[in-house]
Order: sequence, then C-alpha cells, then structure tokens
Amino acid sequence: MTAYPDQHPTARPAPTPGRRAAGGDERPRLRAVPGRRLSGLPQLANAGQELRDQLDVVAAVLPFKVNTYVVEQLIDWSRVPDDPLYRLTFPHRDMLPAAVFDTVARLIAQRAPKDRMAAAVTAARRALNPHPGEQLSANVPTLEGRPVDGLQHKYRETVLLFPAQGQTCHAYCGYCFRWAQFVGDGDLRQSLAGPDRAVAYLKGRPEVSDVLFTGGDPMIMSTARLAEYVDPLLAPELGHLRSIRFGTKALAYWPYRFTTDPDADDLLRLLERCVRAGRHVAVMAHVSHVRELETDAARAAVARIRATGAVIRAQAPLVRHVNDRPQDWAAMWRAMVSLGIVPYYMFVERDTGANAYFEVPLARALTVHQEAVRQVSGLERTARGPVMSASPGKVCLDGTARINGEDVFVCRFLQAREPERVGRPFFARYDAAATWYDQLRPASFEQHPWFASSGSPHPGGPESAAIRSRTSV
Repeated sequence: MTAYPDQHPTARPAPTPGRRAAGGDERPRLRAVPGRRLSGLPQLANAGQELRDQLDVVAAVLPFKVNTYVVEQLIDWSRVPDDPLYRLTFPHRDMLPAAVFDTVARLIAQRAPKDRMAAAVTAARRALNPHPGEQLSANVPTLEGRPVDGLQHKYRETVLLFPAQGQTCHAYCGYCFRWAQFVGDGDLRQSLAGPDRAVAYLKGRPEVSDVLFTGGDPMIMSTARLAEYVDPLLAPELGHLRSIRFGTKALAYWPYRFTTDPDADDLLRLLERCVRAGRHVAVMAHVSHVRELETDAARAAVARIRATGAVIRAQAPLVRHVNDRPQDWAAMWRAMVSLGIVPYYMFVERDTGANAYFEVPLARALTVHQEAVRQVSGLERTARGPVMSASPGKVCLDGTARINGEDVFVCRFLQAREPERVGRPFFARYDAAATWYDQLRPASFEQHPWFASSGSPHPGGPESAAIRSRTSV
C-alpha cells in the first residue's frame, strides 16, 4: 500500500470546516449552501436587505453553490463585496441583463405562481447562450447512427466524457461556461449514463489519444463510481489512449477530496493504477486566484496527487473582479510552480451566462498576459494565453503588430476542428472593444479560409457538417 504524503488519519490543521466526530475519527465534512440559501448566511447578516434580495434574484436564474470550506477558508469577509473569491462564487445583480433582473425581481416580490416564474426563468436562461461553441450541435459524435450523449469529440485527438454522476461541483464559479449543466434542464444537460457506449466509440477511434473527464466535476463522484468509467480505458484494446485527464476545481473548492474524504486513498490509488498502466495522468486543476493554493489543505492535496505520478496542470479564464491584473496571474504562476503544478492556459471568458459581468476586452487580456509573463521566470511562463475556446478551435492572441499601416491582432490556432489550421498564424483587425472571437474581423490583407465571406471568422455550417462526419462510427 502506497503511503501518500499527509495520509489520513494524520490530524488536519485548524480551522477545518464542518468537522464531525465518528468513533474518534474526525474528518472535514462537505456541507453545501445552494443559491437559494446564500442570502441567509450569517456572514451576510449585516450586508443589508437590498444586497440579500439581489442574491435571491440572480440565484433564481443562474446556478450558485458554495460550501463551508469556501465560506470559512477562502473568502475574506472583511473585503466583501469586493473580495475576489466572493465575486467568484456569489451572485451580483449585474450578472443578469437589467430587464431580466427586473422581471424576476418583480415576480419574486409578487410571489408569482411557480409556473409563471419557471417560464420567465427558462426564457432568461435560453437567452444567455447556454451552450456556446456549438457544443451540442457540432461536438456530439455518433455511434451506429445514434448520438453518444455525454461525449464531445471536437478535436481529432481528444474526447470529452461527461459522467452522469459528475455533473455538479463542490461549489460553482459565477463565470462557469458549463452553467447549463446545473440548472436541472434535461434539454441543456450533457450526461453519459455509463461507460459502455463511450468505450465502444473509443475502440473505433484509434486516432484518439486523450480522454478528458469533465462536467461538472468528476471528482464529485465516489471513487468506486469514477473507477467504473476509468478502469475500462486501461484495457489493452484501448492502448491508443495515451493520456487520461480529469478536469476539476476540487483542489480549490474541496481539497479534502484528496486527503481526508473516506475514499481519498482509493482515489489516489486509482490515479496510480492509471499511471502503472502506462497512461499519462493529468489533473487539470481550475485555479482562479492564488488564495486557492494557499491553504494547508490545498497544499497537502497537491503533494498527495503528485505522489501518484500524476501531473497537475492549472488553468482558468481571466475575468473581471477576480483576476484581471497582471500581478494576479504572476502570483498564481509562482505559487503553482513552487508546488509542482504546471501553468497551462489563461483562457478568455466565454460568451455565455454572466459573461457581460466578467468579460475583459481582448486587448486588455493580452496586456495582462504579457505583463504577467514579464514578472516571472521561464518555468513560470508556460501558461498559453489569452486563449479563446471558440467554435472553430482554441484561438491564441500572440500579440499585436502594425502591418501595411494597419494595427492587427496576431492570432494562432492552438487546436482546431480542422487540424491543418493548427499553428498557422492569421491576422484580425485590432479592436479595443472586442471581447470574443466572433467580434473580430479579418485584417484587410487576410486571405486565409477561416474567415467567412461575411467577414466573420466564425466557420458556419459546412465545417460543422465536416466534424460530424469525421466523428461518426
């Protein structure tokens, strides 16, 4: 039996949220606070009724959830409402369009019938672009003529799995581009009922080298349930799968998942089993702010994961109110490398949900990335960015230039639906106000085919048909 660092039952440092005694064995206990109960938290008792009412209105439309660890160890309540971890996890009225906020507020004040409220909320959600980047229309593959619900195959080498039991998180980020997974609408939810169809699909796709478990958060699942999906991927007939990734925010929102949860040791052994089977195992940690890495619990979790042979890579979007300064990213990257975490991506906030509240102009995002890079050493400069995960692929802004008297963004596909586009530079007109890929326009001299005749870089229908054809078995 592998003895992982800081292994239970070693006592955990205080303070520890939600502790309970069970036969003399104390463990932190996960206690979630859903959106409808946020306004009743004792930490907000002196915040004023108007703010608490606003929390209730926004939480009626968008999903919110915190837990005792986030509340007690991450948020600096002396700085609320301007604390970045509070902004990350709590509603704000500006997250909704003003007309939507006013409508829902009025219905709540009137104690409107449930069906009337539900209709208004559903309409509001559908208007917030719940599945950006053609996630459902172009990314879902087919097997024997039927869609494999709960799988996405956008890029040739990588398939995403959405296990049904992992479609929630220990806490929610207000900017989450997968917020539609959490609102209870089956038409918006991606969910894989079990591993069988995924395994059958992957057996017929030898070009696929990477599988990414995502959600939601696969680390919300019990280890036994997660293993039902993972172990079949270690079979010899799936030897073309070289890497298994786990997208998770657990390191930030519930690090006890890797230290003192009842099946934490089993989870680490599952990761170790994947490594022994010859797979590269990557824990794709979602880290939005350096404070998420500064608790004793988070640091212990990092050490235990690394002891399995897994690699931790960290990524997050650059968003207003949370991490929109160069020093925010420089501090994160330094902390990551000191802990053995590899900085991976600085994303741009996607065009969905509360993006109007969190988004940053692309020009500003580029400046933040460049200035942050200048503050750190070479090993801390590995985070690519700013990167837009748009419909045609992952588009990186490499910089700006002046060509033929025209100011332009220098762009590059890091990944693409059409593999031949990867790595080839292209140029978009400099636009100080643009916040997303489909707002860019080609430079006057640009002739590359990824710019549609309309002048928009969005690839449109023909490319969507192409990806569906390639991902059918």
